[in-house]
Amino acid sequence: MGAGWAVIQPLLLVAVFSVVLGRLAKIPSEGVPYIVFAFAGLVPWTFFSNGVAVASESLVSSSNLVSKVYFPRLVIPIGSLLAWLPDLAIASLMLLILMLAHGLIPAWTTVLLPLLGGFALLAAVGVSLWLSALNVYYRDVRYAVPFFLQIGLFATPIVYPPTLVPPALQPLLGVDPMSGVVEGFRWSVIGTTPNWSIVAISGAVTVILLGSGLYYFRRMERTFADVV
Repeated sequence: MGAGWAVIQPLLLVAVFSVVLGRLAKIPSEGVPYIVFAFAGLVPWTFFSNGVAVASESLVSSSNLVSKVYFPRLVIPIGSLLAWLPDLAIASLMLLILMLAHGLIPAWTTVLLPLLGGFALLAAVGVSLWLSALNVYYRDVRYAVPFFLQIGLFATPIVYPPTLVPPALQPLLGVDPMSGVVEGFRWSVIGTTPNWSIVAISGAVTVILLGSGLYYFRRMERTFADVV
């Protein structure tokens, strides 16, 4: 299905969410059609989940290369993530088309989408460095990743606005690095008002994940060839 999967996957998900949550559960969507609201959250999330799922297994799946040739191993998980950037661009374009089809004009802040895409990439890199390195030593990680990604789909404010969460608990959403990305995507394209505290906390968590993941990956890199 090629590049079409970048559009079909989030569209199928958003169609289900629109019926179950938008029409039946009447989840609010901050004044925009629910299908646009949910799709704006699914675009960066789909990139993150697909990229992390592949990158977490990238070292093990490239074991022949890792065990025979020396090169910076960071190239493998990061390269796996970069391969999903075209899909992110295609899905973002589809989001703009979907908005126009519903009579919505993208906000001027849409020009910041590449910056937010970079934010999503950094979050994915931080998580993938940890998971790909851990997967070399603990092969059960490959089974845990899909489970936690499924939980993350609902823990992240993708199909519901953060305002549905009690105010005292809203900062906890920021512990998920993708919460800030989703809030930023909606703000930049739709013009909704983001919860800046969630964005700030997510940014800080992303920096911590990236720094600690890089440290752990480089520390364990010297023994990858012996274990993988």
